[in-house]
Amino acid sequence: QEQTEVLESLKQELATSKQELQIVQGSLETSAQSEAKWTAQIAELEKERGSLVNAVARQEEQLSALQEQLEYTQLKLSSTQESICQLAKDQRKILLAESRRAAEQVVQEALRQFEEPTLFSCAGSADHLLCKVRSVSSCIEQLEQCWSQYLACPEDISGLLHAVTLLAHLTSDTIVHGSTTCLRAPPEPADSLTEACKQYGRETLIYLGFLEEEGILEKADSTAVRSCLTRITAIGEELLPRGLDIKQEELGDLVDKELAATSAAIETATARIEEMLSKSRAGDTGVKLEVNERILGSCTSLMQAIQVLIVASKELQREIVESGRGTASPKEFYAKNSRWTEGLISASKAVGWGATVMVDAADLVVQGRGKFEELMVCSREIAASTAQLVAASKVKADKDSPNLAQLQQASRGVNQATAAVVASTVSGKLQIEDTGSLSKIKRQEMDSQVRVLELENELQKERQKLGELRKKHYELAGVAEGWEEGTEASPPTLQEAVTEKE
Repeated sequence: QEQTEVLESLKQELATSKQELQIVQGSLETSAQSEAKWTAQIAELEKERGSLVNAVARQEEQLSALQEQLEYTQLKLSSTQESICQLAKDQRKILLAESRRAAEQVVQEALRQFEEPTLFSCAGSADHLLCKVRSVSSCIEQLEQCWSQYLACPEDISGLLHAVTLLAHLTSDTIVHGSTTCLRAPPEPADSLTEACKQYGRETLIYLGFLEEEGILEKADSTAVRSCLTRITAIGEELLPRGLDIKQEELGDLVDKELAATSAAIETATARIEEMLSKSRAGDTGVKLEVNERILGSCTSLMQAIQVLIVASKELQREIVESGRGTASPKEFYAKNSRWTEGLISASKAVGWGATVMVDAADLVVQGRGKFEELMVCSREIAASTAQLVAASKVKADKDSPNLAQLQQASRGVNQATAAVVASTVSGKLQIEDTGSLSKIKRQEMDSQVRVLELENELQKERQKLGELRKKHYELAGVAEGWEEGTEASPPTLQEAVTEKE
């Protein structure tokens, strides 16, 4: 029984061992298959590794070539960047030099305009000149700041170019306004202002010349320019119109008095013109009478237009006072608005003075002792004074006022009459010059004819003298050659000798 149990146990162990053997055999077969599979995979991996090694070698070669190309490109890029930087620097210098040169041309042109006769008919004001001087001073400060920024960062040149251009044009405007302001100034201040403006232009040209190279910043000093501006400012402040030295309670009466005085001055001027026209018709004839009638007629029309404008100005001022004074009296209204009142008084005085001066100039022109240009300047001065009167009158006026529209219409009439005076003066001047030039040309033609006859006579005498000299010359030459002895040759005739000599 025990053996049987052992035998059963052994059988069971045998069965178990067989099962384990089967499992081991299955595992062995699986391992064999896996080994074959891994062997194939390893072979493939080895093959792939070889391909990758070859690819890496090729990539390394390409990388080496790319590195060489990169180094070459970097060198070329560095050289190109240096060239571009140098080119940009040169271009900035060229731009600065051209801007400076253009600025100098603008200033030089303004200095040349001092001698331009076209400016004689223009008149500037001292307050406008002072405004221009202040603008120039601000521009110089801006230019100095932009110059410092340009030296610190040369790439930013736009501000410097703008400042240089602005300084040139402001300087030109200041010089031109200075020259026109001299026309209204007394002789001594006018000469001082002229010299100051010229000196300012020269100093500005010197200052602009320093703004070309970076190394001479310490020389770019604007002290001289500022000194000239200070001098111009001092002269301009002396030329500013002074306030009226009157009491405020007298302003209302003074406005009416000045307007009445202006009307009287216009009427007196008109009467003088009529008197001059009568004298001219009695004593002049031909072209001179025609010119005088045309000029005096246009002056009469101008006086009539000014008279209409003064009447319209009175109506508008009356309307302004009535609408703005409230319960106050007209005198109180004028005193309350003293600045406006002083402007009216000053403009009215200027109109009356201009009419008187124009009539004096016309009288001299009619008598042949005056200049046509003075008459044109006087007429334009009257137009400017009437424009000032219109501006002062309509400051407080309602824009829809019919009196304002009437005043503006009268102002346009004054401008047209002024243009007529200028046109008649210019045409009269040309007509008189043409008449004088015709007789002058005729005289020159007669002188030329006389001179031609004299030269022809002298030419004839010289020809005879030349013939005698040639004849004498060949007679002497014949003696020297032995022509009189008849040995070898006979003397040629005079005509043959002359032909041979020629």
